[in-house]
Amino acid sequence: MKFRWLLALMIIVVSITAGGGLSKLTFDGNYRVFFGENNPDLIAFGEFQNVYTRNDNLFFLLYDEKAPGFSRSLAEASEALTEKAWTIPFASRVDSITNYQHTYADGTDSLVVENLFRDTENMSDAEIRSRAKIALREPTLVNNVISEDGRAVLVSVTLPFPELNPSEIPQAVAAARSLVDEIEAQYPSLQVALSGTTMFNNAFNEAGQTDSETLIPLTYAVMLLLVLVLLRSFSGTVATLLVIGLSTVTALGLAGWVGIKLMPIAIAAPTIILTLAVADSVHLIWAVKRNLANCLPKREAITAALKSNLAAISLTSITTAIGFLSLNFSDSPPFRTLGTLTAIGVIAAWLYSLVLVPALLMLMPLKPATQAKTGWLERWLSAYSGFVARRPKQIFVIGGLITLGFGALATLNQNNDRFAEYFGHEMEFRHDLELGIDVLKSADIFEVSVSSGEPEGINNPEYLTQLDAFAKWARQQPHVRHVYAYSDVAKRLNMNMHGDDANFRKLPDSSELAAQYLLLYELSLPYGLDLNDRIAVDKSATRVSLSMNDPTAQDLRKLSEDIQAWFSKTNAHDLEPARPTGPSVMFSYISKRNVDAMFSGTLLAVVLVGMSIMIGLRSVKFGLLSLVPNLVPPIIAFGLWGLLVGKIGMAASVIGATSLGIVVDDTIHFIAKYLQGRRENGLPPEAAIAFAFTRVGGAMATTTLIVAVGFAVLATSVFAVNSQLGLLTAITIIIALIFDFTVLPAMLLIGAKRETHIQEG
Repeated sequence: MKFRWLLALMIIVVSITAGGGLSKLTFDGNYRVFFGENNPDLIAFGEFQNVYTRNDNLFFLLYDEKAPGFSRSLAEASEALTEKAWTIPFASRVDSITNYQHTYADGTDSLVVENLFRDTENMSDAEIRSRAKIALREPTLVNNVISEDGRAVLVSVTLPFPELNPSEIPQAVAAARSLVDEIEAQYPSLQVALSGTTMFNNAFNEAGQTDSETLIPLTYAVMLLLVLVLLRSFSGTVATLLVIGLSTVTALGLAGWVGIKLMPIAIAAPTIILTLAVADSVHLIWAVKRNLANCLPKREAITAALKSNLAAISLTSITTAIGFLSLNFSDSPPFRTLGTLTAIGVIAAWLYSLVLVPALLMLMPLKPATQAKTGWLERWLSAYSGFVARRPKQIFVIGGLITLGFGALATLNQNNDRFAEYFGHEMEFRHDLELGIDVLKSADIFEVSVSSGEPEGINNPEYLTQLDAFAKWARQQPHVRHVYAYSDVAKRLNMNMHGDDANFRKLPDSSELAAQYLLLYELSLPYGLDLNDRIAVDKSATRVSLSMNDPTAQDLRKLSEDIQAWFSKTNAHDLEPARPTGPSVMFSYISKRNVDAMFSGTLLAVVLVGMSIMIGLRSVKFGLLSLVPNLVPPIIAFGLWGLLVGKIGMAASVIGATSLGIVVDDTIHFIAKYLQGRRENGLPPEAAIAFAFTRVGGAMATTTLIVAVGFAVLATSVFAVNSQLGLLTAITIIIALIFDFTVLPAMLLIGAKRETHIQEG
């Protein structure tokens, strides 16, 4: 208090200096940021791309909903789009039904390779129908490039981004969307949708931008309204908003200075910091107003509030920071960034609350809490404490039964993300992706590299036979819509080289024939449509692509395990399969890996939080006791989630650690006041419980409501992981307050009576 202005000035200088890093803050929306550099799935994907070239893709889906089958509009639009797609920045290849390299025999030993559709405007309707029938008979096309009913076709664009500038993906997406508008204007009967890894990456960027533009202002506005209404103090509101604003600026600014990038999930850090930074200031301001109501002079009221709350505020800030810092155990870098940024913001809020809030309260007018406004609350809390004091054992037993019941319900949850559900329905990407799922019955590509173990080995009949056996097996698996394997190409070429006799649609009999057919085919392909994306350069391996019918993460993990089992235990002992891979496969494992990795992080957080409370409260017993009502709420929250939803994703892995750091705040404040009543005021247990309720119960309810609403705002995020994190945390916080108001005082009373019984005995 004596040096408040000097300290406040220093704090402002520090925050302004830190805020200078905001200009250096960048956002990385590439889906690869979800995976650490040592993540085995990322390593497998990198090895796969090294063999078949590293690239992203972009899919145009053309759909003629009202056509009876393949229409002239689809043929013309596909050809036009195939030509124009080359103008998309970074495009290196365009594949479609138009430039599909149709092969057929010219005589008995000649092979003709040509575009399936060419100059469609001058084609007759009969010729268009004839060409469409060819496409619908071709296994590599149907359910892959053209739907079974012929009313939808796909145009695929390959984009090997140099990754030198963050604007590369937005540039490509902007050009693609311009083409969509152009095609839809020219062919009004068609619907055109965009998907692919490029659009997936761009969706992360757009979700981050949307959240930063909406959630941060909305959270700030909600905090303003709640603090103003609940504190009923203009001065207190100004001080609180200044603290949460500077805390957020400090955390993000320091991130900019040290080169930490914002990324999906981590973009929620500002919203969380804005929410958590409120608690310290509210507890302090609530105590000051109460002291003023007891007729203390302003300076003494502030000093007394600091003295009585300093230990609890410091301890709660430390435990909250510990909870979020434990996210650095996560297998996913965005969670690690979220934890680090939030911890920085929480510590900044602690420092600013203790320095800026007292200085501002001294400077600005501050009305005491009047009896008319607080009397009813104190009477209610006092009456409630009496209710708890009369039946602690019953409350403890009921609380235990509720925990066991919801713990059983929590087992109903399945760690089962769906690729299509990562983004909200309000996003264009989600709408386009679901249209593709409805029309082509496919949303994900599952890749497997199958190696022969030797150069030119893919022409070996044994290799082709086993590759074909794997493709046939894969087509029989649940959720597999289409399989594209090189063995299908080899069969078609063998048929072509036997005068298009359907009886020869089978694999070549010798390595020499297979090699000759492949060479002849490759020499006939136009520039940009070679097989380098399907076959290794030394022809030692080929790529098998499985199109999946909207699978869950669990479906993808099971298929991956089944594929590896098939190669290792059944038919293909001579083949060398790589790890099944692809973005959807990688994401199917990341939440499971996160759960495993965060087990250690959560366990360490529990130990460190418990030790911090023991030291802060100077009691091993109360440190251990405080953990019980804070480990239980996440269990009940997951039980509710299992009953109502039953499906959890990446956010679930961190709820235990983050919620522990948050919900322990109320427990610490309550126990600290209880011990103050016991140790300093010499009150008996029941009176000490009533003392804690009346002294800190209102502040606990206020901060809990504010923090819960803040996380509820995060639940409106268009990104599902952030939304689940916000909603589950809000539910956990509310449950924790209920337990702190019921089970915690019951446990304190049971423990106190047991101590008395032992002493008397």
